[in-house]
Amino acid sequence: MKYNTSDYNLLAEYYEAHFDELRQFVGSRVNFAYETEDIVQNVFLRLLKSDKMITPITLPCLVYTVARNLIFDYWRHHTRLQEHEHQLQTSSLDPDTVESIYSAQEMNELLERGIAQLSDTQQRVYRLNIYEGKKVSDIAYELSMNYKGVERSLGNARKHIRHYMRRMLA
Repeated sequence: MKYNTSDYNLLAEYYEAHFDELRQFVGSRVNFAYETEDIVQNVFLRLLKSDKMITPITLPCLVYTVARNLIFDYWRHHTRLQEHEHQLQTSSLDPDTVESIYSAQEMNELLERGIAQLSDTQQRVYRLNIYEGKKVSDIAYELSMNYKGVERSLGNARKHIRHYMRRMLA
């Protein structure tokens, strides 16, 4: 990426003059010192890569806006990590994990019974899409079928399986 030298110099001067101030701003909102410094560094990296017009008047606003957005991103990520850790801890301590594995096996058996009710073409198309993760175009090529025909078969198969699973789990 091509940097404008005047923008680069302006950012460098602002960085040197206001680094500690910005670090205090971010530090008051983030608990960890190493995260604070990373966020402050990322503010200036984002501004270097930015295509926005940077002037001495707009720079302070941009710096604090980018800093605030990065702080929000940090907390959103931090919260999501804690939720996942909590889920993992509670699921590993749950004595019913064998039952949930059995439940998954039972669900798979139900799914297989539903697939067995489909036509041969729908079964092949559905299995290739679900189990092998193939796209409609790849399935059409592999089965020497029309793209629209595969699309229609897959749509009908999905609809049938959804209704079947709803009916069986009700």
